[in-house]
Amino acid sequence: MWNKTKFTKLLGIDFPIVQGPFGGGLSSVSLTSTVSNAGALGSFGGQPFSAREIINICNEIKKNTNKPFNINLWVNDRDSRLATFGDDDYKKLTELFKPYFNELGLPIPPKPTDLGTKFEEQVEAIFEAKPAVFSFVYGIPPQPILARCKALGIKTVGAATTVDEAIALQHAGVDAIVATGFEAGGHRVSFLQSAEDSLTGTFALIPQVADAVNIPIIAAGGITDARGIQAALALGADAVQMGTAFLATEQSNASQDYKDKLFTSDAKHTSLTKVFTGRLSRGIRNRITEELKPFEYLLAPYPLQSKFMGNLKAYPATYDTNPDLSSYWAGQAAALLKHRDAKTLIETLVKDMNKKTF
Repeated sequence: MWNKTKFTKLLGIDFPIVQGPFGGGLSSVSLTSTVSNAGALGSFGGQPFSAREIINICNEIKKNTNKPFNINLWVNDRDSRLATFGDDDYKKLTELFKPYFNELGLPIPPKPTDLGTKFEEQVEAIFEAKPAVFSFVYGIPPQPILARCKALGIKTVGAATTVDEAIALQHAGVDAIVATGFEAGGHRVSFLQSAEDSLTGTFALIPQVADAVNIPIIAAGGITDARGIQAALALGADAVQMGTAFLATEQSNASQDYKDKLFTSDAKHTSLTKVFTGRLSRGIRNRITEELKPFEYLLAPYPLQSKFMGNLKAYPATYDTNPDLSSYWAGQAAALLKHRDAKTLIETLVKDMNKKTF
């Protein structure tokens, strides 16, 4: 049976389908619990939240499901370039973006000083809340953190964009690996080399990772329907992670104009940009991503750039705003989306996989 894999056995879930965790406040308790209750693995991106907020979120999820769910954090949540990004650099940044602030009638903000909670503080919430799965991106947590998760019975899942990253994750002792190709929407979560040098496609990456490691592999990037699931499993994956398809559903915390845009012809055109957060990410092209392509060298490092763009109401896209200036994360297969309800999406995927009606 297609749904009996090393990954479903590891977690005791019905289907080898993972809902991608969304940072920037795009995750929701409703989406996470709906997916888990349907027999897949629901996920919640904890990146923007404090430890106490993450604990409260986990408690809310547990009120809505007794099935396994995943909390995701960013191991590397501060770019090293922050140390050298000074006032003169910030002035150049504000000059670059001044026309956009003027267009919206917004004041130029002072240089952000609160850059958010750090990973080392957030991870304490994992130990207290004890979700079934703790996934992470942008690196590998220190060994004591992985050891404590193991002692608490929390399964760990790391993200790899290259074969070398997958091997490093297996050597660290994680339970499973998300192998994510450059087709995926959102951030490119590379950690051994730059994101620009780690752009292997999903269906080239999966068989290479399958040959290199022996722990469960979750394929991510460009998968929206049963055809993608079938292909990923055939190439050696034990599960798939789908982000954009779940982001488009009514249960996600994306704004309504964001969800609607995913079902327009605009979704056919995505590109990689650093405009919104300072880190390379894939989203739907719009005016600001195209106009600022030649000026990415002036952008602030993460998370300073994302805090700055929050003042422009461009990131995150959790409320309706100017579509020319907003971040609409989406994978390259977004044009294939059909469903606006998470439960219906999973039911359709399962039906199609069972009947091979694709």
